[in-house]
Amino acid sequence: MSDRRQTAPFSDPIIVDDLYKRLEITLNPDGSLTRNANRYPNTSPSPDPNQPIPVLSKDITINQSNKTWARIFLPRQALDTSSGAKKLPLIAYYHPGGFINCSAASTTFHVFCSKMALELQAIIVSVDYRLAPENRLPAAYDDAVEALHWIKATQEEWLKQYADFANFFLMGSSSGGNIVYHAGLRAADDPEPLKIRGLILHQPFFGGSQKVESELRLVNDPILPPGVSDLLWGLALPIGADLDHEYSNPTADKGLKLLDKVVSVGWRVLVTGCDGDPLIDRQIGLTKLMEEKGVKVVSNFPAGGHHGVDFMQPDKAEALILVIKEFIRSSSLATFGD
Repeated sequence: MSDRRQTAPFSDPIIVDDLYKRLEITLNPDGSLTRNANRYPNTSPSPDPNQPIPVLSKDITINQSNKTWARIFLPRQALDTSSGAKKLPLIAYYHPGGFINCSAASTTFHVFCSKMALELQAIIVSVDYRLAPENRLPAAYDDAVEALHWIKATQEEWLKQYADFANFFLMGSSSGGNIVYHAGLRAADDPEPLKIRGLILHQPFFGGSQKVESELRLVNDPILPPGVSDLLWGLALPIGADLDHEYSNPTADKGLKLLDKVVSVGWRVLVTGCDGDPLIDRQIGLTKLMEEKGVKVVSNFPAGGHHGVDFMQPDKAEALILVIKEFIRSSSLATFGD
């Protein structure tokens, strides 16, 4: 059908059903999407310190012309400490959504970021970025890096007063994990790079033209079957790109060369996932590749679960946050370049 022509051509796609219907999207003749506006409800920020809530939040514009912005989460406890108190770790967070859905205001991710801010006692800057296919990659990467430059230069009150800019981490979930990976590579190539302690890749979304064992084993996965992954990449990648493009497959030839940048700046990387996720073998493959390259990698791949499980099951979220907390603690004890 004509409304499928805007997707990138992939070899041997795995068809599971009407994927557009499953995702509740319609591809329009101009290449844009019509999305079900009710599928992902939003939550407004809560910036008023007089409200009896443990975490405050507020929205800040980053680029008005691109309509990009960020939601900052601040533990209330920071307001109640003296001016000489220890500043809080800073995490730039990039939300999931397959590059095509959701925002920093999506209720699921608002709740998740609030929970992280409270339990990690950290400031979270949840970055909103342009979505595909209206803005195909590398638009989201551009927005991610622009947000990092904004963080570096900002005089925003909460960040200036309470954030420890020398204890800074990038974190992303699913497609957001992919964004963190590529934004990190770009940031590492900056002549004056930010003092980033580490990257946190939470169930990062990667692909490739050849299906890995976990994708074949979980071909009928109810959350993220390979056919859905292929469609998402078709909507997100540049027109004409295939699944071995460096954006989707970091183990392809060009992607391999980029990893040297992470080694050169000495960042640590945390990769988390679970063996119920069709993407698990890709995540493990990237972890092994980074280790071979000399990147300091910490991995956490528990049994069971599924893609996105940490947003749906509170006990899984608790376990993930404990892993992140230890990663931040151990990374903060290390000196840059160690």
